[in-house]
Amino acid sequence: MKTKSLLFAAFVGLSSAMTSGASAQQIIADGSSTVYPITVEAARRAGIEIDVNFSGTTAGFRRFCAGETDISNASRPINTEEMEVCAEAGVDYVELPIAFDALAVVVNATNDWAKSITIEELRKLWEPAAEGTVTTWQQVREEWPDRPIKLFGRGQDSGTYDYFTTAIVGETRSSRSDYTASEDEEQLAAGIAVNPDALGFFGVGAYFRHWEEMNDLAIDAGSGPVLPAMREVLAGRYQPLARPLFLYVNVASLESKADLQEFLKSYLGGAQKWIHFTGYMPLSAQAYDRALERLESKTTGTRFDGEMPIGIGIDGLYN
Repeated sequence: MKTKSLLFAAFVGLSSAMTSGASAQQIIADGSSTVYPITVEAARRAGIEIDVNFSGTTAGFRRFCAGETDISNASRPINTEEMEVCAEAGVDYVELPIAFDALAVVVNATNDWAKSITIEELRKLWEPAAEGTVTTWQQVREEWPDRPIKLFGRGQDSGTYDYFTTAIVGETRSSRSDYTASEDEEQLAAGIAVNPDALGFFGVGAYFRHWEEMNDLAIDAGSGPVLPAMREVLAGRYQPLARPLFLYVNVASLESKADLQEFLKSYLGGAQKWIHFTGYMPLSAQAYDRALERLESKTTGTRFDGEMPIGIGIDGLYN
């Protein structure tokens, strides 16, 4: 997977180059590192340069609601607090679903004992009470070795962290804190790749970029272990760790930046054909049509009312 790793590095270089030359009319995007490579690929295919960075979904919404960005890449829906901040600042937005993701739970490639893990075991490992207490593999499952477990995961500015804690622990942003946290999936992947006792989580696209350096665990939610393969996600069997990904678009920017709407039409119009190359799953043709309708009519607001949609299926978006 060296080619995919180099491709992501090229994305980062492209972002930095764009940032240094941003103009008043240039499209500015920030937010989720999960969505970042999708938006960069959309810009490449549209033949347009945009200033795109990643700081995490939560940090991206802070910039977006302050009017600093045109697009907020998001790996979860906007929450109630963020909705209020945007409203107070007079920032109206259009919510556009773009893809489906699976949160991958991964271990080092040399790990020969863990092939699957249950939701209950993940909760036992990640809940706040586990901090300083659940520290070995054997404490998670008795037949696993009595070796220290080294945890890696997304930081608290990440929508992936918000989703994972909601789905696994049962409370958003509630988890143990004694783990290596980062908004940069590449940094997490590098740590997992060199630590034989590592276990971590991030979007499945990061796993696909580094599949030779780590193993993904099948998730057992009560009906048997399921891997985060596209067919399982599309069939609704990889739950509760499958989720939609979004763009949030500033309505004022749609009216003031001539290229923005055309870029988004190209993005949504072609995504079903190429999203899978980024490691994520395309939505249905109907979902993209509905998103285009929302864009063209500038339909504002969110359909999720500030809630985290745990367990939503790929056909549950704007149907």
